[in-house]
Amino acid sequence: MITPQLTHFCDLEVELGPVRELGQGRAGARRIIPIVGGRVTGQVSGKVLDMGADWQTILADGSADIDTRYAFGTDDGAVIEIINKGVRHGPPDVLQALARGEDIDPALYYFRTAARLETGDPRYDWVNNTLFVGTGRRLASAVLVSLFRVG
Repeated sequence: MITPQLTHFCDLEVELGPVRELGQGRAGARRIIPIVGGRVTGQVSGKVLDMGADWQTILADGSADIDTRYAFGTDDGAVIEIINKGVRHGPPDVLQALARGEDIDPALYYFRTAARLETGDPRYDWVNNTLFVGTGRRLASAVLVSLFRVG
């Protein structure tokens, strides 16, 4: 079997709108965090579009089940959709500091995602058949995500 190799694809700075609390759901506290803009740099560059959201479930231990769907426009005119699912967990005091909007060293908590990208632009058709994994960092009003192509 082949051991998958990771190749850096891009970094996303995803700007967030105000959190909308939905209340307690079956699995935990539900909330929606609008995605309102941002930047993409790396093998592609462009802007995160003001369309999308992170539909989160906060579990009893404070960890977050992340389910995002949004898109970015490349500087050369393509539109690429991102469906990114993941988890963020760590020590209770670190998660509480993140919830307060404090800038916490990402080495102190676990924030990983699995992403699928899709586009109709033939120049980027290869992303339709590629898996990506990501590492993340939560800031007060943004999320930083580095996506890596799984080869």
